[in-house]
Amino acid sequence: MCDSFVVLPEFTEYDSMILAKNSDRPEFDCQPLVYNSRRKNSKGETLKLAYVEIPEADITYATIGSSPYWCWGYEKGFNEFGVAIANEAIFTKDLKINIKKAKKGMHIEKGIIGMELIRLGLERGQTAKEALEIMTYLVEKYGQWGSGIPTVDHIENPYNNSYIVCDGNEAWILETIGKNWAAKKVTDRFYAISNEMSIRTNWDISSENIINDAINNGWWEEENGAFDLAFVYTDFEKPLQVSHLRVQRMNYLLKEGVKEFGKINLKWIKKILRDHYEDTFLEGPKFNAALPDFLSICMHSSPANFTWGNTASSAIFIIPKNEKHLPILWWTPLTPCTGLYIPIFIDGDAIPEILSKAGTFGKANIDPSKVQKDEYLHNSYWWIFKELLDIIKGDEFGSRFNIRQKIVREVFDNLENRWEIELRKIEKEAIELKFNGQKEKASKILADFTKTCVEEAIQTVNKVKKLILEV
Repeated sequence: MCDSFVVLPEFTEYDSMILAKNSDRPEFDCQPLVYNSRRKNSKGETLKLAYVEIPEADITYATIGSSPYWCWGYEKGFNEFGVAIANEAIFTKDLKINIKKAKKGMHIEKGIIGMELIRLGLERGQTAKEALEIMTYLVEKYGQWGSGIPTVDHIENPYNNSYIVCDGNEAWILETIGKNWAAKKVTDRFYAISNEMSIRTNWDISSENIINDAINNGWWEEENGAFDLAFVYTDFEKPLQVSHLRVQRMNYLLKEGVKEFGKINLKWIKKILRDHYEDTFLEGPKFNAALPDFLSICMHSSPANFTWGNTASSAIFIIPKNEKHLPILWWTPLTPCTGLYIPIFIDGDAIPEILSKAGTFGKANIDPSKVQKDEYLHNSYWWIFKELLDIIKGDEFGSRFNIRQKIVREVFDNLENRWEIELRKIEKEAIELKFNGQKEKASKILADFTKTCVEEAIQTVNKVKKLILEV
């Protein structure tokens, strides 16, 4: 389960596109941040993904992405051209058919995992539209059947995908159903997606057979009126309330942000990503956010297992319209309400190694149904924050959460605010160096700033751990 939204430049304080995502995964599903540099590949080279092998591109662009420990792809990421992509799992009727066939022992051709498709779009696309075209080509050619969950087989949890694909100038919603797809350009303020289809009767481009396949499967009759993509393809045997509540909560908070400030800023984006319905009639969870009684944007694992896991990482991409600013990623592992967003620059040409480390299993590219659970490792940034979350909770029921989270939040908020102020000076200096032909020096300044923030983050985590263990 995940939640994402995009805000158009005219409605952000920075006049830049903002893409934000909370990625919700099983508790053990470590999700490091990885940097992959630009590469020139050999002629005829192929790329081995979890289930399929495809031709490699001649050149693959530099990318940074939040990547599950077993996966080649990204839950969300951006590239050297300022293209950013995030996805959501969606559950459609074609999957139900494939599951029935697979249970009978019939062979179902496996395809590309949605997270792999994100990285492929980023590595091969210089604009949002170009990334979209690459992704849709690959969807039509290879499809998407297969598990995207570690230790879970293909029959238990296959899914299709809804994506936000954006750059500094435009944003697209792409929704995929097997080898079919439809895409819609975002034209009004903002757009939020969750684990449900959002494209209804209007879209801009699509695969050729998207309507005919629905007719041939008996899912729609032409005399029924306008073709409603979401209604026709959604598997209604999957509960919609788990996603619809969250997408409507995002829409509400985005509207409130525009209404209150005119333009949405970083602080408001973080507020949305850290939300557990606190200022609604629900007044948040009954006991504490770490003991959820419903699914929220900031997700926490439940002893009743109905939430499926935690938010494994959270990201905010600020993508400028021009070279007057730099593309920036604010990223934290684990639940944003206990997390600390650090600034990352694709122009930094590197990220600290500790961010890219998984736990005891290590970082791999493997069929998720064959992977083992990852476990704590002291030099993994992700696992450092997982340990902090567990300490804040006190126990599986979060008996110390309300007291300890408040203390941690105050310390982390002050740090985030200071970094945001310092970043403006660093960004300005780096841009001036780039314009003067000193790209390497600019990259070093940016990489050093991120390194300093990461070091300070780890020091601060160690301090707050000692502090909260006393309460």
